[in-house]
Amino acid sequence: MNLARVSSGAFGFLLLSLSTIIYAHPLRLSLSQIEYEAAEKSLSITLRLFLTDVNEALVFDPYSTQLSFCQANEAPEADSLLLEYLAQFFYVVVNGETVALEIERKELSGQGDNTALGVTFVSYRAEELVSLEIKNAVFTDLFFDQSNIVYVYKNGNPTSLMLNKSTPIHKLEF
Repeated sequence: MNLARVSSGAFGFLLLSLSTIIYAHPLRLSLSQIEYEAAEKSLSITLRLFLTDVNEALVFDPYSTQLSFCQANEAPEADSLLLEYLAQFFYVVVNGETVALEIERKELSGQGDNTALGVTFVSYRAEELVSLEIKNAVFTDLFFDQSNIVYVYKNGNPTSLMLNKSTPIHKLEF
């Protein structure tokens, strides 16, 4: 498997870049952060996606205000459409069991074309994290050059991956 590794130091830079939107879109990039904390028995999954890409994937119009994520007039179907899309292109399997994705919180950052939608999921796990399989192929159905950077932290120890159309899945053993 040809898998490009990204240094953990790049995480801070890339997360800052996406959250403060230093880069001008159309950068074809998503960021995912998966954190496992044994003491809390929790697995936190955060996705940061450009809002124009989300709209393109869900309603086929990058500038649509139909779903209005994180706004007072957010469409009732916004979360279900997002989860339906993610079910096709994103999953996390812990110790052989697929993690149910239930949105804990969402937030917007940035402006205009550079607005990012942050979505967080949390799962509480009784067992120790032994293996983790990640599929992140979000937006690879739309953009041939889409890259999805995944940062995995187990008890503070980082691992970085870059997934794309040709390498959408990776499995880690701890």
